[in-house]
Amino acid sequence: MVSNIFYEAFQTSSPWMVFLIIINLILCIYPILGAMFWFFGAISYILFRQKEELPPKAELTPEPFITIMIPAHNEEIVIKSTLEYLLTQLNYHNYEVLVMDDGSDDRTPEILHSMQTKYSRLRVIRIEQNQGKAHAFNIGLFFAKGEYILSNDADTIPETDALIKYMQYFTSANGINYAAITANMDVYNRSSLWGKSQTVEFSSIVGIIKRSQTAINNTMYAYSGANTMYRRDFLINVGGFRQDRATEDISIAWDHTFINATPKFAPDIVFHMNVPETFHDLYRQRKRWAQGGSEVWLSNFLKVFRHPWQYRFVIPMLTDTTLSIIWSFFFWITSIIFIITMLSFAITGNYERVWHGIVMSMIFVNFQLIAGLFQVLAALILDFNGSKLRYLMFSPLYLLFTWIVNPLTIVTTFHKAIKTVTGHGSGKWISPERKVVDNNGKF
Repeated sequence: MVSNIFYEAFQTSSPWMVFLIIINLILCIYPILGAMFWFFGAISYILFRQKEELPPKAELTPEPFITIMIPAHNEEIVIKSTLEYLLTQLNYHNYEVLVMDDGSDDRTPEILHSMQTKYSRLRVIRIEQNQGKAHAFNIGLFFAKGEYILSNDADTIPETDALIKYMQYFTSANGINYAAITANMDVYNRSSLWGKSQTVEFSSIVGIIKRSQTAINNTMYAYSGANTMYRRDFLINVGGFRQDRATEDISIAWDHTFINATPKFAPDIVFHMNVPETFHDLYRQRKRWAQGGSEVWLSNFLKVFRHPWQYRFVIPMLTDTTLSIIWSFFFWITSIIFIITMLSFAITGNYERVWHGIVMSMIFVNFQLIAGLFQVLAALILDFNGSKLRYLMFSPLYLLFTWIVNPLTIVTTFHKAIKTVTGHGSGKWISPERKVVDNNGKF
């Protein structure tokens, strides 16, 4: 019956109307298509790319020199425990830790000064005025001694063998063109419902998306700003990090893609990160991510459109980002229209139409939920050998948050992204709320 309705619509409509009907249909089922795309992308990774992961207990000789770079702004709560871990617990010898104190006005400078007297491989650069994470990174590049730069957030703890594994990838046969290697994220503050839900997202969903991106197109939409190792030369080749962007990790990934450098996702390198545990902090984080995604789209859309053959390898990620942005506006516009329509039916007493509208919307949501659960289940099975399957019960909350809040953040920050790409953006950061971390990296 549905096919007959569409057939009749196509027969009686103009070409433009047919085009609009097709676009409307694609946007309606976009979340379902996206979930299934990532699901089959993960299967492609297993079939074609998983063999690129490191063999067990691979050796590394010699050890190339690494600079662990930590931009810090008002990190008095976590900076000491993070630095003590990085300086004493890593199974690596040839490295330094370089902290860029970006205008901190709390006890961060005092703590850093005290630790410098204790650890010889700790170096500190003081930037008097807070100008943002990307600016701090670019300053640090001038002082870093390492050919390889590991970005590490002030509250992020890599596994003890992380540096060895990073360098094994870089020194492998395929590693000569690796611009950056981003590790697998593990959430360790799971004390709240939001923390448990993000365990599904960071430990699994992000992992399956990055697996799919590298398997299908050998690209990556975004690195992890919390723990990614860069080859220094490739940072310099693209002019460093963009200092006026909301998310330096998204913009640098796209910049590397445009010079045809290869990113690498390494699911067997694990780092432990602190995630927002309140809705307010989580929403603020997602707004920043949404703005950063819109910024790279606005910056690069016309470039690819004007030279599609030259940048053909960017078209898949640009197409997906375009659909994501358009769908976000489509979702909220149609949702508002739906609510207004249902209220008008209820006010006029047409309860049958209200019931019909609710039932049809629930059917559609169930299809989305089933597709989303396929993606979540595949992700949880793949990541950490299925050890996170117990968090499957929290996936509906994550999916609900993704479908409702993430589109909202894109819509509400799009004007800020336009402001940034027209030369009026700022990379300054606001310190997140931190909790105390002990010397083992546990909250």
